[in-house]
Amino acid sequence: MNPRVTLTVTSLLSILLFAFHWADEVSRGMEPGTISAFGGILILVVWLTGTLVLGDRRSGYIISLIGGILGLGVLVLHMTGKGMVGGRIPPNSTGAFFWVWTLIALGSTSTISAILAARALWILQRGQSR
Repeated sequence: MNPRVTLTVTSLLSILLFAFHWADEVSRGMEPGTISAFGGILILVVWLTGTLVLGDRRSGYIISLIGGILGLGVLVLHMTGKGMVGGRIPPNSTGAFFWVWTLIALGSTSTISAILAARALWILQRGQSR
């Protein structure tokens, strides 16, 4: 598969998983569902713009790289401290599996996106230096 297509697919999948995970946290009361949470919408809009509108440009790759790193950061933040199951979410609560699954899937797809975006930037830089 073409690396650019793979980057687009993994970025879109990461965006979808981030939205599912965030919506699950809002529905559980872990995150505010108020206008103060508008930053998350802004993140999604910028990430989608970088993936869909600026996909083959340096700025699109940079946005995808940052989005991939931040997506992995969500996993890391939840795995440290009391953020994972057993802390704020009881282990056998309804929906705990979905919450954890989206978190793991988000971390995985975001990491692949970050790697592919970094690779694309590297290839772009090498091509321009010649």
